[in-house]
Amino acid sequence: MANKKISQLNLVAASDLDGSEVIAIVHSSETKKTTISNLETLIVTHLSATNITVVSGGGSIDLGDSAYDDAEMIKLSWSGVGDNIEITLPDATEAKNLNRQIRLITDSTYETSTRAELTPVSGQTLDGGVSSYTINKAYEGITVWCDGTEWFIIQAKAS
Repeated sequence: MANKKISQLNLVAASDLDGSEVIAIVHSSETKKTTISNLETLIVTHLSATNITVVSGGGSIDLGDSAYDDAEMIKLSWSGVGDNIEITLPDATEAKNLNRQIRLITDSTYETSTRAELTPVSGQTLDGGVSSYTINKAYEGITVWCDGTEWFIIQAKAS
């Protein structure tokens, strides 16, 4: 079978994977290995939303906190009366954030009186500026990307 194209293989006779099989992956010109089970865990972790309920008077949320290390999709809900809260982006210069994307979307609990300010770490920028991006509508979304120096808004949607 080593000399056959994939399209020529008999898939009916092929056995199922059990998750423990080791596969090779090339990452940044370095060959690494993992298992199917590990890949499955990574995919589920990165495609599952992190739910954050913002509580009026709750202060701030730091996305640089280790609890959000794997958060790439964040669904924001609001609880309580209208208020402002600051959501700080992770440190753009940390190696783990290089080429990282973070997507935030609000649900129906957001109104114009509920404001979340997406803010870069002090001394860093978001889209070249030090100002925050205001999230204050239901079903509003934003995607930011990090180049290892600063954060860029690569998508913003408002209903």
